[in-house]
Amino acid sequence: MKPTAGGNATSRGAGRWALPLGVLVLFIDGYDLFVMGTVGPSLLAYKPWGAGPPTLGLLGSVTAFGMPLGAFAAGRASDTWGRRLPLVVTLTWVSLCMILTGLAPNLTVFGLGRFLTGIGIGALTPLVVAHVADWAPPHRRTLRVGLALTGIAVGGLVVAFVGRAVLPGVQFQALFLVGAIPLLLIPVCWNAMPAGLPDHNVAVSVHAEDVATADEPLRQLFSPRYRAATILFAVAGFFGLVLVYGASTWLPTLMVQAGYDLRSALEFAMAFNGGAILGTIAAAMIADRGYLKSSTVICFLSAAVAMLALSSDHARWIILVMSAVAGLGTLGTQNLVNGYVAHYFPTRLRGSALGVSLGLGRFGSIFGPSYVTLLLVVFAVPAAGFYGFVLPAVLGAVAIGLLPAARRPLTSAPVDAARASREAR
Repeated sequence: MKPTAGGNATSRGAGRWALPLGVLVLFIDGYDLFVMGTVGPSLLAYKPWGAGPPTLGLLGSVTAFGMPLGAFAAGRASDTWGRRLPLVVTLTWVSLCMILTGLAPNLTVFGLGRFLTGIGIGALTPLVVAHVADWAPPHRRTLRVGLALTGIAVGGLVVAFVGRAVLPGVQFQALFLVGAIPLLLIPVCWNAMPAGLPDHNVAVSVHAEDVATADEPLRQLFSPRYRAATILFAVAGFFGLVLVYGASTWLPTLMVQAGYDLRSALEFAMAFNGGAILGTIAAAMIADRGYLKSSTVICFLSAAVAMLALSSDHARWIILVMSAVAGLGTLGTQNLVNGYVAHYFPTRLRGSALGVSLGLGRFGSIFGPSYVTLLLVVFAVPAAGFYGFVLPAVLGAVAIGLLPAARRPLTSAPVDAARASREAR
């Protein structure tokens, strides 16, 4: 039996705090996501550890190995016990593991810290997206989720600024000690979040297959009604996270290898995250007008265009603009995919659906950094890394394009036929 959050006062409080709290929590996610890319050149230059380019790809993949575990567990737990308890436990875990990484005396302990941190980071996104979507007005759900997910890009932007300001003068491990911040958010989450799920749309469906599997969300996700969407969202998530983790781990290093100095490369990383923030907001506003599918497809394809442009020499301002477009096409696109999942599935399945799509998709975050590493080793030119992003971008667009239209639950509320028709585009 799932706990529910009753009472108008509780609903008003949860609705008011859901978005800002989501941004703050996902800031930590984004900081951790981009910190490896930021410290990558400094790590490779740190002679006592003797790390080479394959090590950087391996560390990115080691971090990602823990993420499916966290995503699967968090999605199921949040639909069973509500969002609050799993989120508080996850924040504590992430904080302690980032501190361990920051204090690591050698590469082995550093890698262990990254793996353990990955478990927690994998859990954060499904928990936050589910919570924000629970309390968002239906006609603004994609925008609210997108705004929350910009916290990831803000975290990436901050770590790029910090890296540009202090590296290489400060030991690179120190950037991981920001992991102490999540401990400050724990009492805020406990007081601002309700113990269970919202009760404002509990009885939204009377489909017989839903009743038969009401207490088995994972089984229901793979029932005939949802199976195709569940698989296609996982495929889109896989290719989206290949782009996100490949770019976040390798972009500054690829720019350095292409002839830019570290400060310039980190400026491109700032443009990347700035583009992800502004692009996510703009794309989500368009998506909420009924063009969720087409917006997501276009954003995937924009990643392919941007990476092709970054593979060759251009004026500095063009490189900055294309870095921003790449941010929209990678991180911004994954934000839209997460918002699409939250919009597509009902409240009782939302956490599990996000857990499955992100859990299966997280294998893309494992594959992404090593995929770029392989291309660089085989072809031995920085452009190969940029070319490698084109294929997953196109395949992700195809997966979203094949999604069936959402089958709306039977309710007494009138259906906006024109809006439903647009959402299928």
